Amino acid sequence: MKLTDAHVLITGASRGIGEALAGQFAEAGSRVTLVARSADRIDELAGELGGAAVPADLTDPAALSGLIARVEEEHGPLDVLVNNAGRLPIGAIMDLDQADVDATVRLNLLAPIELCRQALPGMIERGRGHVANISSTAGVGCWPGIAAYCGTKAGLTHFTAGLRADLRGLPIGTTVVEVHVVPTRMGEQLLEYGPAAASDRRMRRLGILPHVTLEKLARHTVKAVANNRRHLRLPRRAAFIAGLSEAPRRSTEWMIAGVPARE
Repeated sequence: MKLTDAHVLITGASRGIGEALAGQFAEAGSRVTLVARSADRIDELAGELGGAAVPADLTDPAALSGLIARVEEEHGPLDVLVNNAGRLPIGAIMDLDQADVDATVRLNLLAPIELCRQALPGMIERGRGHVANISSTAGVGCWPGIAAYCGTKAGLTHFTAGLRADLRGLPIGTTVVEVHVVPTRMGEQLLEYGPAAASDRRMRRLGILPHVTLEKLARHTVKAVANNRRHLRLPRRAAFIAGLSEAPRRSTEWMIAGVPARE
């Protein structure tokens, strides 16, 4: 997909992965609209990148409702939707409170689904568009202390496969990004939890899951969107693990080949 002058909306854009993605898309010539709760930070970043800032708490159904329509009315038709916003409650599931779990499911899974539902009709009508969902290797294999997060990321990856099935034959691309630990505040908090830190050390000793830099993740994600790649898995050496979980989805696609995608 051509990214020059494309309008790209990025959620969770105030820091970390979202901030890095905003910079890379802007460098590729895209116009970026940044969505996050932190109004001051996204205002500042939007000013630096020549983009727009839309403060919104995506766990709030009222803020989420009609968000894409508001963005397009103020900033123009959307070409790329990047669902990046996420939260990571850490601790055994029985030690988390209901509000924390509810907010995690709303932000990590329900918000991306709803934003896709809002954005896709316009993309289909205009005959172009792309959705990139930032998932995680945690959606493939789970460590102790992050069960709720893992469940949402597995759901997001699987949802993207269903989205791809709904869009078959239409000029709308999808990319799911499955990435390991990135040096962000969230990644640092994860590795402060003993069982997760021990799991990470085991994986790195085995040479399977080295950490991924922000710059590398952002650069490869933008390239994946530009090239309409279905998957981006980082680190690449972990692709064989993700491929095992992908096999049933691919098999299903093969078995229902020729079935109409839409009524």
